[in-house]
Amino acid sequence: MAALLGGALLPAAALAQTETQAAARITTAPPAPARPDTPLPAQTGAAPVLTRDNGAPIGDNRNSKAAGDLGPVLLEDSHLIEKLARFDRERVPERVVHARGAGAHGVFRATADIADLTKASLFQPGKETPVFVRFSSVVHGKDSPEWLRDPRGFATKFYTDQGNWDLVGNNLPIFFIRDAMQFPDMVHSLKPDPVTNRQDPNRFFDFFSATPESTNMLTQLYSNLGTPASYRTMDGNGVHAFKLVNAKGETVFAKFRWISRQGIRTLTAAQAGAQAFDYQTHDLYTEIAQGNYPSWDLMVQVMRPEDFAKLDYNPFDDTKEWLGVPFRKIGEMTLNKVPDNFFEWTEQSAFAPSNMVPGIEASPDRMLQGRLFSYADTQRYRIGANALALPVNKPRVTVVNNSQDGQLNASGRASRVNYFPAALAPKTTPAEAGAAPYAVDATVAAKPIAQTNNFAQAGIFYRALPAAEKADLIKNLSGDLGKVVSPRTRTIMVSYFYQADKDYGTRLAKAVNVPLAEVERAVAEYRAAHAEQLAAN
Repeated sequence: MAALLGGALLPAAALAQTETQAAARITTAPPAPARPDTPLPAQTGAAPVLTRDNGAPIGDNRNSKAAGDLGPVLLEDSHLIEKLARFDRERVPERVVHARGAGAHGVFRATADIADLTKASLFQPGKETPVFVRFSSVVHGKDSPEWLRDPRGFATKFYTDQGNWDLVGNNLPIFFIRDAMQFPDMVHSLKPDPVTNRQDPNRFFDFFSATPESTNMLTQLYSNLGTPASYRTMDGNGVHAFKLVNAKGETVFAKFRWISRQGIRTLTAAQAGAQAFDYQTHDLYTEIAQGNYPSWDLMVQVMRPEDFAKLDYNPFDDTKEWLGVPFRKIGEMTLNKVPDNFFEWTEQSAFAPSNMVPGIEASPDRMLQGRLFSYADTQRYRIGANALALPVNKPRVTVVNNSQDGQLNASGRASRVNYFPAALAPKTTPAEAGAAPYAVDATVAAKPIAQTNNFAQAGIFYRALPAAEKADLIKNLSGDLGKVVSPRTRTIMVSYFYQADKDYGTRLAKAVNVPLAEVERAVAEYRAAHAEQLAAN
């Protein structure tokens, strides 16, 4: 991101479908010579023990404590909670991630009856729901150029008649990591060096070389999808699986994707670098002002628990797409108004995956489970305890709670009863609004999931690219990876891409001057070290 930033074989027909599905998301100058960088100083002596803030040693800093592969992350994981809470408070007042963005008002109209899937009222056919959407870059700061390579945030707030639902995701359908335990570390590696204040590929590839599940996301990000031509001409993804519950209490799991009706348009790195500092915001606001309202179709993929056995990966792993699972259109969204005040709407907008409505619930996705806490906690810190009382965040339904006081509280409430239960002023809790029950039968432990399958989907994506897009990917990726001083880090990273696809890895090895024999040795070492894990895929 300086410019920025095998599994089981599928049947031939299914493979063709998945490669077509990957290729459908893309239509489309040599990088500047790398400046010599000072190598990071090597640490000497014994490695220190990681500890919590209270000084207690940490036994696992990569995996959240979860109830088995398919079970939830536990609130008792004090290290995870502390790590995320501290990370959420690192910036004042700029967002730590998604700092630069542009927002717009619009409307969502449901087009399909999915009462068999969910009781969420916004999906009644023909029903219209107001929305506010914030597009953003992810890693780079509030005053960064919009043409830098980066995932693009795509967050939608639905003001439904059951409360607000926030579908918070990115233009890419996957993510770098699968466990929220590693989120602060990943972002730290991608942010500027705390000493030099410069983003450094030596730092983030050092992190990714120990994080093989990032191979799929890095492949997609270093393709031209990492430099979209505009916010209007990119898709959006909820990224995570969610649980849908219908009126009968029946559950399925689903992923959501926004398909741009403007089509997908991307830029090469050279084309992106020639754009104006704020070209994406300018494009969005100019088109809306001229009445060229951008629109997207909302699609859903559905899987049931009995489908999971067919997969060669964990269905709740957010580094994976649900390739081969059909999409179904369920609605349309149109953006039709530029906010009257940028700060009050775009900057003060507070999105959180925990903002859900009856019929939409969390899955055991470990990254999602961490975001349920982290995003809402970030907004309470960044904007204040009463962030959801601001116009941009306020539900369009009456809010009834016992919360009080705090920064900028202006509820005007005069009731003397601020507790529950209370015979003096009763409030109800309807059973139909409760979460669906589910069984958990697993041994609680902090360890990685069994089916990792870190490389297969990156290979599918690479092979689906046209020849010119493959060349751009190699150029973009080698432009950053080639700046890495450590031969070990370069070799390990190339070995990951080689395991995704031999042609991909071979071309990249040549571009960054890594001997192929060293790559093959690294592959053999990886497979020997992860034999049990590979056998589970």
